[in-house]
Amino acid sequence: MVLRLPEDWVWDFWFADDGERHHVFFLKAPRSLGDPDLRHFHVRVGHAVSDDLVDWQVLPDALWPREEPAFDDGTTWTGSVVRDDDGGWRMFYTGTSRAEDCLVQRIGVARSDDLTTWTRDGTAALVGADPRWYETLDREAWHDQAWRDPWVFRDPAGDGWHMLITARSATGPADERGVIGHAWSPDLDTWQVRPPLSAPGAGFGHLEVPQVEVVDGRPVLLFSCPGVHLSAARRAQGAEGGVWWLDVPSPVGPFDPAAATLLSDESRYSGRLVQRRDGTWVWLGFENVGDDGAFVGVIGDPQPFA
Repeated sequence: MVLRLPEDWVWDFWFADDGERHHVFFLKAPRSLGDPDLRHFHVRVGHAVSDDLVDWQVLPDALWPREEPAFDDGTTWTGSVVRDDDGGWRMFYTGTSRAEDCLVQRIGVARSDDLTTWTRDGTAALVGADPRWYETLDREAWHDQAWRDPWVFRDPAGDGWHMLITARSATGPADERGVIGHAWSPDLDTWQVRPPLSAPGAGFGHLEVPQVEVVDGRPVLLFSCPGVHLSAARRAQGAEGGVWWLDVPSPVGPFDPAAATLLSDESRYSGRLVQRRDGTWVWLGFENVGDDGAFVGVIGDPQPFA
């Protein structure tokens, strides 16, 4: 069974595990919009739970854009959820504002005691792109300011927390500036933006929805990039877009996206690794493009990951 909503498209998603059930948070927008491209700007963060990653119970939505002026009054996009040192939950997510025509992406946080009711921390963003290392809005180089899809995890050595971010380098050919952005925090409250964990020039315009996990003892990085945002050089070589993966030296890099292997073509996108109750790892993606070339917008069933 897939996670299909009769009235809404579903796309990017992320998981949390409360020890009893898997929670999935996902982007959703009404199918009544007609044009799937409009979904990005009519978005809410949905929520569902499952015992087995196959059968899902849909719960009330978790987040949506605010009415009052705020960094996220335009959109609330992809994020991740972690449990803090006090046992509470934090959702780090992407926001854009109407005042900037939803072109500048920043990262904020919401808190919850039960993964169901979420309260945001103020109206200001928590983390933004640092122009020392990262491209800020330049419409001649790219269509927006990429600073989204935060993936937050504890430092393997116990030194605070890390955040991986979809970002673009301040230097390099415009179609190859995609990098894994990086921020660090001692406590999840204050964040320091650091240089990227990968270099530009790997053939990707951006590295979307990054995720790092230690799978059976080996650190693995997942990211996604559609064919249209591969570099001209990669496209000339016949490369496809989709979900990519690579073994990495550690969860905090350095990462070499040029060495990545395609896990799935663009029929599935926004790949996520998740561990089942029996300890095995699977990956899921949302069903993106059907045989007829139309957008599908459902979350598919788990696939083996070896």
